[in-house]
Amino acid sequence: MKKFDINEDPHRRYNPLINEWVLVSPHRSKRPWQGQNETISTIELPKYDSTCYLCAGNVRANGERNPAYENSFVFENDFAALKQEAIDFEENTEETFFKAQPERGISRVVCFSPKHNLTLSEMAVEGIVNIIHTWQKEYTDLGNVDYINHVQIFENKGSVMGCSNPHPHGQIWAQSSLPTEVEKTHNNLKAYFDKHGTNLLHDYLKEELKLKERVVVENDHFAALVPFWAVWPYETMIISKRHITKITEFTEDEVTAFAVILKQLTTRYDNLFETSFPYSSGIHQAPTDGEAHPEWQFHMHFYPPLLRSATVKKFMVGYEMMGESQRDITAEKSAQMLRDLSDLHYKNK
Repeated sequence: MKKFDINEDPHRRYNPLINEWVLVSPHRSKRPWQGQNETISTIELPKYDSTCYLCAGNVRANGERNPAYENSFVFENDFAALKQEAIDFEENTEETFFKAQPERGISRVVCFSPKHNLTLSEMAVEGIVNIIHTWQKEYTDLGNVDYINHVQIFENKGSVMGCSNPHPHGQIWAQSSLPTEVEKTHNNLKAYFDKHGTNLLHDYLKEELKLKERVVVENDHFAALVPFWAVWPYETMIISKRHITKITEFTEDEVTAFAVILKQLTTRYDNLFETSFPYSSGIHQAPTDGEAHPEWQFHMHFYPPLLRSATVKKFMVGYEMMGESQRDITAEKSAQMLRDLSDLHYKNK
């Protein structure tokens, strides 16, 4: 019988954060591709676009005019997924297939800077520091609203990820319930803490830092790595080295270190295929329900869709929809590819 080789043989890897498995098929990375190729935009965006709803001084879709902002700018989403008004609702306690309940919340947009063409990878560290301070303020302000129990900070970058406006920006959705992915993570973090008396991600990071196989870049305060259980080809996660449950616990040194590692990671993404690398990213941190959450560890996920090149993306279809998540390239291989790239953006070579 053949001896198992994790780098060559099909196998499953366990994700303790959400209690799910991913099928890894390293041998499939050699298969020929005759499927869809994405179109790469070769248009160089200007620093200012008079037709952009997010540029400083422009009128948005709802008729309001943006201020002449100079750093990051936050406003209530003009087409919010959540509404703030309270809804009178009497829950049906009878057993039924047709369960529904109102969800109350607040949706905001965070423009990273007034420059229409400036993504995180090409921003100065000082500019990213300003964004982090904005995230801290919004997490505090929204978390202090009595009915808000979770604040989700995220970014969809690139049209292939459904971004409807190229001006670099992120969003914040704050709501009364823990959303499904966060609730799964919360429950598993809590179960681990109750069993071991320690923090799952803190313990996991210690082991990753010993092995170094999946670490892409690190500094004194944070490490960016490809999780052992990664689903997307170049998926990464930034984890704080100190036990931090939420972004407002950062020291100023940690704010700067987080800005540096964000720039280093997103620069490596762009350098991989020499394109403005698309992704969805999001911060996971403690709920804002007023309770202590020692089980939580601050971390940030990056889910990029590209697979083999700037034009070939990973599709979550078929087996992924009907069975479980699947990937071809191993986490170790993708980590090595990202790790070997330069911190200098390809446009500046």
